[in-house]
Amino acid sequence: MQKEYEGRTEQEAIDKAIRELGLDRDQFDVEIVEKEKKGLFRKGNVKIRVYYGSDESEETEEKYDDEVVVEDHNPVPQNDNERKILEFLDTLISKMGYTGHSVITFRRESKIGISIESEDSSIIIGRKGKNLDAIQLVTNVYAGNLDPDIKVVIDSENYRVRHEEQIIRNAYRIAADVRRTGRSKLLDPMNPFERRLVHTALNDFDGVETKSEGEGLYKQVRILPKK
Repeated sequence: MQKEYEGRTEQEAIDKAIRELGLDRDQFDVEIVEKEKKGLFRKGNVKIRVYYGSDESEETEEKYDDEVVVEDHNPVPQNDNERKILEFLDTLISKMGYTGHSVITFRRESKIGISIESEDSSIIIGRKGKNLDAIQLVTNVYAGNLDPDIKVVIDSENYRVRHEEQIIRNAYRIAADVRRTGRSKLLDPMNPFERRLVHTALNDFDGVETKSEGEGLYKQVRILPKK
């Protein structure tokens, strides 16, 4: 979700967001929509866009701690919508020129998890999961036409869990280096969910703090020595 706020300065706009949303600063990301205008004849507020809660980009990497796992390795779809979604995904993979078969891995309220089993899984996943995210986006558009409440999480070769663990390990490694050298370091651009993983993982890491930098959806997290 997102909202816009204005203030005489960026910090004033951020403070407004904190008060209205009731969130801590590390629970949302900020995009500068309009910068402060300075000069004798140029005056204006700073406008920011705040991203918080769940959005489509976060669904791509969401972790389901309380998910209901389907024990059957190749479960039969429980309704017509599930059957159509699996058929759509199999057809999509085929039209991309790859072989693959999709199976339901978990159901959780209105969300279903689907894994693509394929010999071409490395290509289907793509660099940093970009192909997998694109497949998930297209599948969710189709699923939304069947039922607006359905959300689909697509995975392959357990990539999403492995990717999440890698992000956290890398954050700990760089945080230890920042604490040792006293010099801040900037991580690669990440989506909102990935940045939140880093902020949360390092929240109790002694001697360092984190902040998001940049504009747009994909921003960078800076790890810096705590003052």
